[in-house]
Amino acid sequence: MPGVTWLFYSMLVLLLLALLGAALFFWQHTPARNKIPRAQRRRVVALQQMEALAKRLRQQEPSLDPKPILELPLETLVQKLQDEELSVESVLCSYLEEALKVHQEVNCLTDFLGECEEQLQALKKLRKTERGLLYGVPVSLKDPYDCKGHDSTCGLTQFLEKPAAKDGVIVQVLKAQGAIPFVKTNIPQTLYSFDCSNPIYGQTLNPLNLKKTPGGSSGGEGALLAKGGSILGMGTDTAGSIRVPASFCGICGFRTTGYRLSLSGVSSAVKGKKSVTTVAGPMARDVESLALCLRALLSEDMHRLDPTVPFMPFREEVYSSNQRLRIGFCETDGFTQPSPSMARAVRLTSRLLQDAGHQVIPFSIPYIKYAVKHLFEGGLFADGGATLLEKLEGDIVDPCIKGMVNCLRLPDLLKCFLAWILKYTEYQQKFIAKWRSLDLDVLLMPAMDPAFHICYSAIGTDIASYMGLYNILNFPAGVVPVTTVTPQDEEELAFHTGYYRDSTDKNFQRAIQGSVGLPVAVQCIALPWEEELCLRFMKEVETLAKNHSGPKAGSSSLSLNVTCTEELTLTTTSNDGCVPHMCYPKELPVGTRRRVLIVRGPPWLVKGGADLSNTGDDHAIHTIGLVVLVTNITDEFRAPASPAQGRGCGVEGACRAGASPGPARRPAAGPAPSQAPPRRRRFEVPIRQIESINYEGNNLAAPRGAAAERSRGIRPQIALSLPK
Repeated sequence: MPGVTWLFYSMLVLLLLALLGAALFFWQHTPARNKIPRAQRRRVVALQQMEALAKRLRQQEPSLDPKPILELPLETLVQKLQDEELSVESVLCSYLEEALKVHQEVNCLTDFLGECEEQLQALKKLRKTERGLLYGVPVSLKDPYDCKGHDSTCGLTQFLEKPAAKDGVIVQVLKAQGAIPFVKTNIPQTLYSFDCSNPIYGQTLNPLNLKKTPGGSSGGEGALLAKGGSILGMGTDTAGSIRVPASFCGICGFRTTGYRLSLSGVSSAVKGKKSVTTVAGPMARDVESLALCLRALLSEDMHRLDPTVPFMPFREEVYSSNQRLRIGFCETDGFTQPSPSMARAVRLTSRLLQDAGHQVIPFSIPYIKYAVKHLFEGGLFADGGATLLEKLEGDIVDPCIKGMVNCLRLPDLLKCFLAWILKYTEYQQKFIAKWRSLDLDVLLMPAMDPAFHICYSAIGTDIASYMGLYNILNFPAGVVPVTTVTPQDEEELAFHTGYYRDSTDKNFQRAIQGSVGLPVAVQCIALPWEEELCLRFMKEVETLAKNHSGPKAGSSSLSLNVTCTEELTLTTTSNDGCVPHMCYPKELPVGTRRRVLIVRGPPWLVKGGADLSNTGDDHAIHTIGLVVLVTNITDEFRAPASPAQGRGCGVEGACRAGASPGPARRPAAGPAPSQAPPRRRRFEVPIRQIESINYEGNNLAAPRGAAAERSRGIRPQIALSLPK
């Protein structure tokens, strides 16, 4: 009986504690719950005002056809406005109507800037000589940009009902150049997410696939621009927040060097970060629009309004130069394995650049794990996340950032990061030293794509390595779409394991599934203060990608030069003389041994990857489908038809006579060939699987070489088998 009484009182205490916790939770969230409905009502009223203005402007030109206006590139639109071939009213009306349509589909707008009507009337009074470079151009702004009388929320209820007292510096410069800011766009809560959702304004969708996110944190901008609801937008970039949405939505985005554009009047959930630089930058449908925007922003007005920004006008001679470039080529950062489409996009772009006469030099990222785990993550949360958690106090935490918030609430996080926050300058200097040792002008890297599924909160900050690295380094960087995800990319994704094969790698694979047809971009990087050179490089990539008329993207055969370095023994496993799906031209008895060649190359060379340090074991090797450089070939070989493909995939006749192999890529570790090969030929090898291989002898001589390659995220691979 006493035990029952004790149990009863224990349950009563637990119930009271639960009720107390619920009451405390409700009390803490009451201000948020009250502010959010009011903010949502204000947005409804603002969008009604936007629709009313569009109708008034439409009445002035009842026969207006917006389609030809919306199809004009920015450069042409500006010229027509300057020449008065188009009226400012017709252009603004066209974009107001289109932005409202896009918002209905993807929920990308947070506010309408009603003062744009007054600004339009003021612009009409200007003489031609007084018109700026962006005269009459409607411009959309990411939510954090301060506009007088409007909230800059960062998706946080703490920032609601605190309208800006004046326009931010960039907004003032845009207006001085004749631009008409007309809407503000949605962001993820705190701005620290690759998604685009917050408790105030809800989830923004990717207009190219409504099951996908437009990216973050400038996701509203990416969605609006991709669907044609704006022609020019302004975003901010802390860990790829311009480049990720641009890549996900198939547009162009550009992050400048820190402090080349003013951040005065741009809100942030966490200010004062030093090792991870937040910057402003433009987003548009083409590179020329980015360049035009930067020309306008880099005016005397920028320095006058914010003296901390150096006066560095746009250098037209650099942007317009036709000089051949020395381009660093980096297919992987060695930390996050690129998706099949990411790797293919970089290879395609590299080949196009080489064909255009540019020099492409292999480049590897130094100390990448240190940069990501200590400098990037440590810089984002140098105070253990205390400031970010303070901003969320009493707020409703959006599902897309719950994983991050839960991590930040772990104890002793501060101690993990404080020792690293001042190391970024040393790392930057080492990176620049390697860059200059190769005499590079620019660097070509994968962007992070394709678009993730909505609210895929299991993705951690690790996956931002391709983007966040250049916030650490404070390098200008931009993204340019060059291709789309193909069915072949999607098939290969099934074999994507990542370099660490951990939860982050698995979650990345899941997040990008189902992306056929979505855009894939590459990333273009330059040294600090070389914005014009970076844009020039982006323009070259954009032009080559648009003019590309070669084999369709996603073809299973790729041109690649690699170096055959070693031999090992393959044991046939059936009476037809085959290792499964890779046969010799005649039947051989079980146990027959033939030599195979190992090539060393990038990690995408084989889908699954093989660890050659464990000699003597069988390994599952996935996917062979490349054009490789081979030596000492005496016989052709064939591969049986795949039932899935329903056709023969042999290589008879595939040898490219007279094809120049180009310089072979030397392996990072392991012995080189003992003598010059007597003969070199190219073969197209169909996509097949080798299910088992048997190593004989100790001729690999590369356990430590293999380990060294793995430490950089590059594993030795087996490319193909050949008869002796």
